[in-house]
Amino acid sequence: MEITTQSLAVGLDTVWVLLCAALVFFMEAGFAALEAGLIHSRNSLNIMMKVLMDCTVGLIGFFLFGFALMYGADKFGMIGTSGFFLQGDFSHLGLKIPIYAFWLFQAAFAIAMATIISGAVAERMKFSPYLVFSLIATVFIYPLAGHWVWSPDGWLNKIGMLDFAGSAVVHSLGGWGALAAALVLGPRSGKYNRDGSMNVMPGHNLPLAALGAFILWFGWFGFNPGSTLSGLDLNIARIAINTNLAAAAGGTAAALFTLFRYGKADPSMGINGSLGGLVAITAGCAYVEPISSLIIGAIAGMLIVIAVPFFDRMKADDPVGAIAVHGVCGTFGTLAVGIFAEKGGFLYGGGFHLLSVQALGVLAISLWGFATTYALFYAMKKTVGIRVTVDEETEGLDLAEHGMAAYNEMEYNPFATVQNLGGKMTTNNFK
Repeated sequence: MEITTQSLAVGLDTVWVLLCAALVFFMEAGFAALEAGLIHSRNSLNIMMKVLMDCTVGLIGFFLFGFALMYGADKFGMIGTSGFFLQGDFSHLGLKIPIYAFWLFQAAFAIAMATIISGAVAERMKFSPYLVFSLIATVFIYPLAGHWVWSPDGWLNKIGMLDFAGSAVVHSLGGWGALAAALVLGPRSGKYNRDGSMNVMPGHNLPLAALGAFILWFGWFGFNPGSTLSGLDLNIARIAINTNLAAAAGGTAAALFTLFRYGKADPSMGINGSLGGLVAITAGCAYVEPISSLIIGAIAGMLIVIAVPFFDRMKADDPVGAIAVHGVCGTFGTLAVGIFAEKGGFLYGGGFHLLSVQALGVLAISLWGFATTYALFYAMKKTVGIRVTVDEETEGLDLAEHGMAAYNEMEYNPFATVQNLGGKMTTNNFK
């Protein structure tokens, strides 16, 4: 095989996309750790199983149908109509990398969108109906929104909407879908009192949640820079810097906001503040200056602190803050492109045109995510049921749904020994 400059470029781009796909897929580990840490220990296995099923069921669904509806030959700017089972001609995409590499990268995005909802329904949703949602999310809900923005012939793409890596397509879609799911499902038992007051239900392992956030932050270097689809794109470095700065500003702003507002810096708000900054910069990371990414991230971090209690007052019980992080910050980040983009942004002399396009786009995607998720959850609620019983919720979904616990009640002591004394078994514990 003759090695040419072109073949080297294609090879480098392919390796780059595959590496970034792996980073994005690894974000599922971050989701699992984050969500498990922010809920009760008795439900941690259940939430990790739901995240795992997003990967298994979601990948299969996206392979069979979802990718075709998202990137197949266009129909009316609304839906793809070819490429099912990853078969057929995809030349209309104009790819410079193998279709398999492109699919792997996009599949990681699809399952990430589904996983956003898992945290919002934690601790009270049945396992089987969640599998149905995960499948439909990756087969239908996400692909159509993705087609509108990222397919060459999608209607939002045609009018000039900019969403580089998915503040709207992934995060707003998932975040407002999470709101719909939480409203249909209802709050956890004991979360709200009859007088409207709220009971705090802290997560059982905030260090685990923090580890999950760091994994997500790490994976975002695949999420955003990887969306260039080319390792030769010199804008990668700026995209990475913008991603990092927004996360840093979001975490800082959220922590300081809670410090001044409540007298103590809230770790969970700091964690979600960084994630909110990452979500917000995802749309504009390729289009804004680093200083703008700091501003976008800081605003997102403050929005987290405001939004979480707001949705609690709505009695939209969201144990992990998914609605605030993804819905609110995803919407803000999409709009921020219309303000801060160097080409066309309001602050750069572009007027209101790009901002209006961004507003229309994020509104359409958010309504689509909310309406489809609400309809699906409502249909399942009226047919198969989506909520565990009060007794099962009290016992914990780990035991009720999976027959085992995440944590053994007996502490293992490696220094314990067992002795046989006159037919009696005794334990010496050298603590």
